Amino acid sequence: QVQLVESGGGLVQAGGSLRLSCAASGGTFSSYAMGWFRQARGKEREFVAAISRSGGNTGYLDSVKGRFTISRDNAKNTVYVQMNSLKPEDTAVYYCAARKSSWLLTYFMSLADYDSWGQGTQVTVSS
Repeated sequence: QVQLVESGGGLVQAGGSLRLSCAASGGTFSSYAMGWFRQARGKEREFVAAISRSGGNTGYLDSVKGRFTISRDNAKNTVYVQMNSLKPEDTAVYYCAARKSSWLLTYFMSLADYDSWGQGTQVTVSS
């Protein structure tokens, strides 16, 4: 399994921006579809964004569409999520996930689709 390490979290005021990064090691990064999930205190982990192996297709949680952008750099073994216009309800621990995929253009939106997870990075948005 690939190992994942997230970074870039922190405290930001509402309306601000953050970019999270997830560095992968121990596998062929371009073989993995990638996703970002989040878990707020007292709530279940939820899907945020996903990207296909090639980077050609992406999917988003409705509430982050137009504000968050997922991308990947296969040469750097890294996936990113750029988060703009942050809201207090975006406060959560954000997790990176990976799933080996045979399909270049398919992304995955379910927790059960992924088998490798990072340790998470805290994002706190103050009002």
